[in-house]
Amino acid sequence: MFYPAAAVRGYPLAHQLTPAAAEVFKGLDAGVLHPELPTSGVDWAATMTHSSVDAPAIPVRRPVLLYSPGGADPRTIGTSLAEDLASHGYVVILIDHPGEASEVEFPDGRLRTIELPPEVQIDPVLSRKMMTTRFADVTFVLDRLGSLGGPRLDLRRIGIYGHSAGGATAAVSLEDHRIRAAANLEGYLDTLDGELYPIAQHGTSRPLLLAGTDGFRDARFDHTWAAVMSHGDPVRRVELPDANHWVFTDYAALAPQLQSAGLVTPEARAGLIGRTACGIPDVRTLVRTFFERSLTFRR
Repeated sequence: MFYPAAAVRGYPLAHQLTPAAAEVFKGLDAGVLHPELPTSGVDWAATMTHSSVDAPAIPVRRPVLLYSPGGADPRTIGTSLAEDLASHGYVVILIDHPGEASEVEFPDGRLRTIELPPEVQIDPVLSRKMMTTRFADVTFVLDRLGSLGGPRLDLRRIGIYGHSAGGATAAVSLEDHRIRAAANLEGYLDTLDGELYPIAQHGTSRPLLLAGTDGFRDARFDHTWAAVMSHGDPVRRVELPDANHWVFTDYAALAPQLQSAGLVTPEARAGLIGRTACGIPDVRTLVRTFFERSLTFRR
């Protein structure tokens, strides 16, 4: 969870990955799930965030944003965007999907790694099960927030955003009346066998952002996104030029540094995030302004 802090002096900066999670990341995310990433030469546990552990929150009621990561990605790969949103006044909750994410570390130190077989990318039955579980994860978090309450969470203003499969998760989660707006960062809105998700079939009365890249666009995006837009609802589509699929994640910051260190090729970087140097500010501004308008939030 990320939130606006009242003070950070004396509170240590958080690591992006714990040592245990970094060890799994090194052997699984790098080289296997993302073959563009180097399998050696990087101390993944050394990456620091800009967030301070257990810093006191500003005692003001804040809107809440949920984040769902892409397929097989851990929630931690969405850290930088979450930090930016928190710095502008949101409480941001990053959701892990245990069993699907490459690694999930629980508060007691237990580590659960990915259990989905590679066939999930081509098997409609497995894919449906994965997405159904994702929606259940979001519902669980919403239920927990409702039971926790608290004076600093404005549960009347909840938004959700996600990347890839997480983007589809975010869009479909608009079916839950507790969510007021959703940002789909390059996620398909249909099943592997071509059945449109209900939101694409019937539309939505709540704000929905469809953000994509020219490097990853294909006919499936055009078809499923056009379907939801055909209902004339408050849906906005944006395409980032000279960008690629993982520009919406922390790889937008990591890939250029890895290239500068000679650990990834220019082609590998382009395959991850594209060639744009403006990816990070573009994504941050796009997502932030969408929620500012949709949740009518003022600092």
